[in-house]
Amino acid sequence: MAAHQEKKTSEERKHKSTQNDTQTSQVQWGRAWEVDWFSLASILFLLMFAPLIVYYFVMSCDQYQCSLIDPLIDLLTGNKHLSDIWNQTPTLTYRAAGIYALWVTFQVFLYVFVPDFCHKFLPGYVGGVQEGAVTPAGVVNKYEINGLQAWIITHVLWFANAYYFHCFSPTIIFDNWIPLLWCANILGYAVSTFAMIKGYFFPTNAKDCKFTGNFFYDYMMGIEFNPRIGKWFDFKLFFNGRPGIVAWTLINLSYTAKQQELYGQVTNSMILVNVLQGIYVLDFFWNEAWYLKTIDICHDHFGWYLGWGDCVWLPYLYTLQGLYLVYHPVQLRTANAIGILMLGLIGYYIFRMTNHQKDLFRRTNGNCKIWGKKPEYIECSYMSVDGTKYYSKLMTSGFWGWARHFNYTGDLMGSLAYCLTCGFEHILPYFYIVYMTILLTHRCIRDEHRCFSKYGKDWKRYTAAVPYRLIPGIF
Repeated sequence: MAAHQEKKTSEERKHKSTQNDTQTSQVQWGRAWEVDWFSLASILFLLMFAPLIVYYFVMSCDQYQCSLIDPLIDLLTGNKHLSDIWNQTPTLTYRAAGIYALWVTFQVFLYVFVPDFCHKFLPGYVGGVQEGAVTPAGVVNKYEINGLQAWIITHVLWFANAYYFHCFSPTIIFDNWIPLLWCANILGYAVSTFAMIKGYFFPTNAKDCKFTGNFFYDYMMGIEFNPRIGKWFDFKLFFNGRPGIVAWTLINLSYTAKQQELYGQVTNSMILVNVLQGIYVLDFFWNEAWYLKTIDICHDHFGWYLGWGDCVWLPYLYTLQGLYLVYHPVQLRTANAIGILMLGLIGYYIFRMTNHQKDLFRRTNGNCKIWGKKPEYIECSYMSVDGTKYYSKLMTSGFWGWARHFNYTGDLMGSLAYCLTCGFEHILPYFYIVYMTILLTHRCIRDEHRCFSKYGKDWKRYTAAVPYRLIPGIF
């Protein structure tokens, strides 16, 4: 879906509605105001079991060579008890706490105190102060886009240390992986709890808060839309991009160093994981300004789902392929390696070009060419909480004419490529493609429910013009 807010005259653009209309838009735009039983059950399940899932995967590699079945067999047969597994798990250490505290502090420093300079010399890169989308309350926030700069500075220092300064081993992340897990959990729960308290007592914008009356739902999905400290520290943008995604490539590099240390070589599968996931990470930061218009920023409130998820779930489960390859080095046949590389690159091309078409359409208000032709679109409108009426255009050309979320299709192709680098000996590396399929399918449905609530009958016209979600002709 592509949308572009038109700049109308004040008479055209601002139509104050009745109080009833405003209340309707409050109910419909954004996350839910009321919680059904299925949503509550899902929330409780995730709150209880998501941390255990992360621990189980990491523990399986640490104690069972990445087998997901052997721990269950040991427990069911009585060979081990839960206490035995727990007692073998590395605990929180002062070293890990110091590493993690320095890491987060350094990323906060780069985010808040180092204005972006990359946009001044990198052609095509959009950085510096940028505006986000209109919030449900009609607010347009400004952001300091400097993620690419933070990524570059961090990795320059990493390589400088690895090759010249030798202040710490490049395997430092792998060597402290489980103690760092406890640190990440502490931060994830702390920031989620703080965000909830802040939403109740000192929100950044009270009109952008949502209270369902259900503690667990509000804690999980968040109360505040854009919680901030000061003018520039935006919780959503920081935790979505830093420290998790900046760390993603560093984690893979640490896995690579560990593989070299253990086996005296780095396999082509590990190189593929680093290259393909590195492309994805760099793409994220190169297009960080575009990210301000995505569902994470435009619709999601900030709660445990984003706070804990970005601190723990993302860095620990998105990097499972590299972790697996430390324990099971896989040297792929050349033909297989090329095939996986091509799958990943084609997936990335679809992902990037689909998003590029939407971004181009937005920036030019539809005055552009998609595949050599003027794009087709459906005009629609929506209302913010303050009663202001906005106008949008939903593109039905290019990849967006094939499916309503064809960028997710490319994302899934890339996700499958990551997993295929690990061969077929264990199922653990394939958790990622299973999870991403569930996540993106659910996101399709969630996004479309919100769009229907936001655009109403205009959304029905759009889905009639583009009937498929992910795979043309199938789904």
